[in-house]
Amino acid sequence: MGYSSELINTLTDKVLESIEQNSQDIEKVCWVVVHDYKHGFKPSEYDIREIDEELYLCVLSSSKLRIAR
Repeated sequence: MGYSSELINTLTDKVLESIEQNSQDIEKVCWVVVHDYKHGFKPSEYDIREIDEELYLCVLSSSKLRIAR
């Protein structure tokens, strides 16, 4: 599907901000950020709405690369 680098960077920024504040698991934070982007709100504990897996993987990869720097 291809996503703009601007979108990936914006979502990655949100992931990194959340990790700094809460020291949470990066995979979970990426899922929450992508869920929020797709559905317009953060998921509840048992939310099973689907997210865009390709977008999730792009944001996860970008986040891990930026952390590694």
